[in-house]
Amino acid sequence: MRAALAAPAALCLLLAAPAAAQPTERRPLFEAGVFGGGGYLPDYPAAGQNHFRGLALPYLIYRGEILRSDDRGVRGRFYRGEDLEFNLSFSGALPARSRDNRAREGMPDLDFLGEVGPALRWVPWRDGAKRRVSLELPVRAVFSSDLSQVDFRGFIVAPEAAFEHVGLLHPAARTRVGIGPVFATGRFMDYFYRVEDRFSRPGRPGYDAAGGYLGARLQLSHRRPVTDRISVVAGGRVENFSGATNEGSPLFRREWNGAVFGGVSIALYRSAATVGSASEPFD
Repeated sequence: MRAALAAPAALCLLLAAPAAAQPTERRPLFEAGVFGGGGYLPDYPAAGQNHFRGLALPYLIYRGEILRSDDRGVRGRFYRGEDLEFNLSFSGALPARSRDNRAREGMPDLDFLGEVGPALRWVPWRDGAKRRVSLELPVRAVFSSDLSQVDFRGFIVAPEAAFEHVGLLHPAARTRVGIGPVFATGRFMDYFYRVEDRFSRPGRPGYDAAGGYLGARLQLSHRRPVTDRISVVAGGRVENFSGATNEGSPLFRREWNGAVFGGVSIALYRSAATVGSASEPFD
């Protein structure tokens, strides 16, 4: 999801985060390791082309009372009640080269994207320590970077209803299915759909994007351990952009996008200090 949209949201964080612990297991407070993964991803929301992309990076995980990492990415928990949590969440996305995309040929590349902002989560239903339904409302500022400079790209709002299951097919596996719409400001929409006059050509007229509804998405991930240091993850996403605010852009090519992804993480260092997991099976 470009950002949390067309390439898997927080792909690197999703791959790096280890699988959920078994109910009575204690996990290291701190871990460091490496992960590698990739997927077949759309170049941007409503793009007409997908490409294979891969990434290999080191990762750090800290399971503190405030700073956490899971399949929703890195987050700072400012408030946590039994069914309500307020946190600071982070996400990101991989770049796409315009020379590889027919609709964007001759236009600037799409850089790495990073997102940060507050998120509110409410758990209206749970079935013990195994299953729950959560409603989440993140509001994130988006930034792009080519690793030489950083540019502000507006805001996105992505409410989501999610079903999570710990122990499906494996005692320490974690499965998550989420669905919800995505809204964004005009500045964010410009990054994907605006065509400046200098980049217009036959079949690609100038276009000024507007803020509003971007689309809806259904996403699935399943993560499980292979050993106490190695975990694998696989997942996918389907997105629909029917009725999107900027469906009139010449860069808007498809009403449906699909993505599949997977990877493996290896913990090279695990601290002697541990934290319990019995009271927080989903974290």
